[in-house]
Amino acid sequence: MSPETGTLCGSEVLDNPVWSALTGPHRTFAEFGPAGTAARYTLDTSAFSALADPLDPRAWADLAALAGPGQEVWLTGLPTPPPGWRTLMTVAGVQLDGRAVRAGAEPEAVPLGRADVPEMLELVGLTRPGPFLDRTVELGTYLGIRHEGRLVAMAGERMRPAGWSEISAVCTHPDHRGRGLAGRLVRAVAAAARERGDSPFLHAAASNTGAIRLYEAMGFTLRRNPVFLGLRTP
Repeated sequence: MSPETGTLCGSEVLDNPVWSALTGPHRTFAEFGPAGTAARYTLDTSAFSALADPLDPRAWADLAALAGPGQEVWLTGLPTPPPGWRTLMTVAGVQLDGRAVRAGAEPEAVPLGRADVPEMLELVGLTRPGPFLDRTVELGTYLGIRHEGRLVAMAGERMRPAGWSEISAVCTHPDHRGRGLAGRLVRAVAAAARERGDSPFLHAAASNTGAIRLYEAMGFTLRRNPVFLGLRTP
């Protein structure tokens, strides 16, 4: 059975953003279960999987078939796994709507691509903004700021549900914090999304109160409180 692409482009797609992305703009990065009711990003682009309907036991069975027995999967939302699934980690999060953010170009920003991945992985490893893999850079626009040739800050796009773009991998080297680099890059990535006709949004851990305050000062507003759930398949 082929998965069906939804036609919704309002904020309701953010209730199940990974599914909307994988059945829409990011379909080329998707792998589907045999029944077409579960999907995941290719393992070198993102750790996230999704269910067409988190309340449908058949979708959970499809995800188990896709991932294989005893494998780790990550979901976002408010899903309750059926019996046999083991919860490895639960992270309380926030989902922020960026439609009111004042976006704009950043003169110091440079595009980042495949050749920059080693530096990007090094910066992510130092600052730990969230998962970033070998091909994550292919998911959207990534911008960075360099100091004396060294990458010291970056931000980019991860999930792309229909009509939306998730700003992700926002990080600054500890030696260069306090200069507003992260905020400038977030505005620049948001501007790139809007040029394409998308609205920006983002996720953050609820415990990251400093980053959340920064985002709210920029105009992001709380939309919902999802959970990031790490599970092991039966």
